[in-house]
Amino acid sequence: MNKTELIMSVAEETGFSRKNVEIGVNAALDRITKALVAQEKVQIVGFGAFETKCRAERMGRNPKTGEDIPIPPTKVPTFKPGKALKEAIDP
Repeated sequence: MNKTELIMSVAEETGFSRKNVEIGVNAALDRITKALVAQEKVQIVGFGAFETKCRAERMGRNPKTGEDIPIPPTKVPTFKPGKALKEAIDP
Protein backbone atom coordinates (compact mmCIF):
# COMPACT_ATOMS: atom_id res chain seq x y z
CA MET A 1 0.00 0.00 0.00
CA ASN A 2 1.40 3.38 -0.95
CA LYS A 3 0.48 6.82 0.41
CA THR A 4 -2.27 7.44 -2.16
CA GLU A 5 -3.86 4.06 -1.46
CA LEU A 6 -3.70 4.76 2.28
CA ILE A 7 -5.45 8.09 1.82
CA MET A 8 -8.17 6.55 -0.35
CA SER A 9 -8.69 3.69 2.10
CA VAL A 10 -9.01 5.99 5.11
CA ALA A 11 -11.36 8.30 3.19
CA GLU A 12 -13.62 5.36 2.30
CA GLU A 13 -13.60 3.98 5.83
CA THR A 14 -14.25 7.30 7.60
CA GLY A 15 -16.49 9.04 5.07
CA PHE A 16 -14.23 12.11 5.13
CA SER A 17 -13.24 13.74 1.86
CA ARG A 18 -10.04 12.54 0.23
CA LYS A 19 -8.61 16.05 0.46
CA ASN A 20 -9.20 16.28 4.24
CA VAL A 21 -7.69 12.84 4.81
CA GLU A 22 -4.68 13.81 2.68
CA ILE A 23 -4.17 16.94 4.81
CA GLY A 24 -4.34 14.83 7.98
CA VAL A 25 -1.96 12.14 6.74
CA ASN A 26 0.54 14.73 5.47
CA ALA A 27 0.37 16.62 8.77
CA ALA A 28 0.94 13.44 10.79
CA LEU A 29 3.91 12.37 8.66
CA ASP A 30 5.36 15.89 8.83
CA ARG A 31 5.11 15.98 12.63
CA ILE A 32 6.73 12.54 12.95
CA THR A 33 9.57 13.68 10.66
CA LYS A 34 10.10 16.90 12.62
CA ALA A 35 10.16 15.01 15.92
CA LEU A 36 12.75 12.55 14.59
CA VAL A 37 14.91 15.41 13.29
CA ALA A 38 14.77 16.88 16.81
CA GLN A 39 15.91 13.50 18.23
CA GLU A 40 12.52 12.94 19.89
CA LYS A 41 10.85 9.54 20.18
CA VAL A 42 7.36 9.23 18.68
CA GLN A 43 5.31 6.57 20.43
CA ILE A 44 1.87 5.56 19.16
CA VAL A 45 0.33 3.22 21.72
CA GLY A 46 -0.80 -0.04 20.14
CA PHE A 47 1.09 0.66 16.92
CA GLY A 48 4.75 1.23 17.69
CA ALA A 49 7.54 3.72 18.25
CA PHE A 50 9.69 5.72 15.87
CA GLU A 51 13.07 6.98 17.03
CA THR A 52 16.44 8.06 15.72
CA LYS A 53 19.53 5.98 16.44
CA CYS A 54 23.16 6.76 15.80
CA ARG A 55 25.35 4.33 13.90
CA ALA A 56 29.00 4.48 14.87
CA GLU A 57 31.78 4.87 12.34
CA ARG A 58 32.84 1.53 10.91
CA MET A 59 35.06 0.05 8.27
CA GLY A 60 33.58 -1.16 4.99
CA ARG A 61 35.00 -2.63 1.85
CA ASN A 62 34.84 -1.29 -1.70
CA PRO A 63 33.46 -4.30 -3.62
CA LYS A 64 35.15 -3.25 -6.83
CA THR A 65 38.70 -2.84 -5.49
CA GLY A 66 38.55 -4.72 -2.19
CA GLU A 67 40.00 -1.64 -0.49
CA ASP A 68 38.99 -0.92 3.14
CA ILE A 69 37.15 2.38 3.47
CA PRO A 70 35.80 4.18 6.54
CA ILE A 71 32.03 4.60 6.70
CA PRO A 72 31.23 7.78 8.65
CA PRO A 73 28.82 7.83 11.60
CA THR A 74 25.20 8.50 10.67
CA LYS A 75 21.74 8.89 12.19
CA VAL A 76 19.00 6.54 11.02
CA PRO A 77 15.27 6.40 11.75
CA THR A 78 14.03 3.16 13.31
CA PHE A 79 10.61 1.68 14.01
CA LYS A 80 9.79 -0.80 16.75
CA PRO A 81 6.32 -2.33 16.41
CA GLY A 82 4.04 -2.35 19.45
CA LYS A 83 2.54 -5.43 21.06
CA ALA A 84 -0.91 -4.94 19.50
CA LEU A 85 0.58 -4.62 16.00
CA LYS A 86 2.71 -7.73 16.48
CA GLU A 87 -0.32 -9.69 17.69
CA ALA A 88 -2.46 -8.48 14.77
CA ILE A 89 0.13 -9.71 12.29
CA ASP A 90 0.93 -13.02 14.00
CA PRO A 91 -1.92 -13.97 16.38
